[in-house]
Amino acid sequence: QVQLVESGGGLVQAGGSLRLSCAASGSIFRVEAMGWYRQGPGKQRELVASVTRGGTTVYADSVKGRFTISRDNAKNTVHLQMNSLKPEDTAVYYCKQEVVRRDYFARDYWGKGTLVTVSS
Repeated sequence: QVQLVESGGGLVQAGGSLRLSCAASGSIFRVEAMGWYRQGPGKQRELVASVTRGGTTVYADSVKGRFTISRDNAKNTVHLQMNSLKPEDTAVYYCKQEVVRRDYFARDYWGKGTLVTVSS
């Protein structure tokens, strides 16, 4: 099986920074796309940023210029550097990785989520 473990959430003041990390472990052959999603209070889950294995990135308009997604293929890890945080960034942030397992079965795996709270 495959497990994703997220870290780095917490409470920060507006204008501050946080760095989220998500590491996958288990029966992994290769990880394709990696991404971060978030779900704010009373809102639907939305894509924040994603990165392909080759490094192509996509960002939500609301975070462009403030957030940076990066990955370490050797460690099956994805990071999200969040700068200039705003109260509207408050949400539970979820990591998703498209994993090809050693038995060549491919599916998406999700982390359990990490809470980011931005105070004004």
